[in-house]
Amino acid sequence: MMDRAASDAMIALSADALDVASLERVVKTDAHGAVVTFLGTTRATSPGDPRPVEALEYEAYETMALAEMTAIAREADERFGPLGIAIVHRTGRVALGEPSVAVVVAAPHRGAAFDACRYAIDALKSRVPVWKREVYRDGNAAWIANTVS
Repeated sequence: MMDRAASDAMIALSADALDVASLERVVKTDAHGAVVTFLGTTRATSPGDPRPVEALEYEAYETMALAEMTAIAREADERFGPLGIAIVHRTGRVALGEPSVAVVVAAPHRGAAFDACRYAIDALKSRVPVWKREVYRDGNAAWIANTVS
C-alpha cells in the first residue's frame, strides 16, 4: 500500500523485501543535491539478551500506521523541506540481516537531508503502531518494545 503525502512522499507497509534503489529513485529530483538513506536491519542478538535471533516478525495497525507515517513525512517536509521522502516498514517475517525499515530523504542540501531522516526514523519508532516479535534459533519468541536511540 502506498500513499503520496508530502511534496514528494512515498509511504508504505510491505510484506516484500525493500528495494532501496527504487525508493531513492522515487524521491530524488533534479532539485535535490543530497539523498540520505537509513535502513534498520535485523541484528543477531538484542541488547542485553544473548539468545541468537533467527528473524523478526512485524505486525502493524495498518490504517493508523499509514496515517501516522504520512503525518511524519508532512512534518519532516514542513521542518526541513522541500523534500522527497520515502518511509517504508516491513510487515511479516524479516530474516537476519534484512532491512525491516527504510527512510530515504532527498533534499537540496545534506544538512536538511540528514536532519529530516533522523527526525523521521525517531518519530516512526516512537509513534507508529508497528510491533516486533523476535524469533530465536531455539524456537522461542518474545515481543520487543520499540526504542528510540
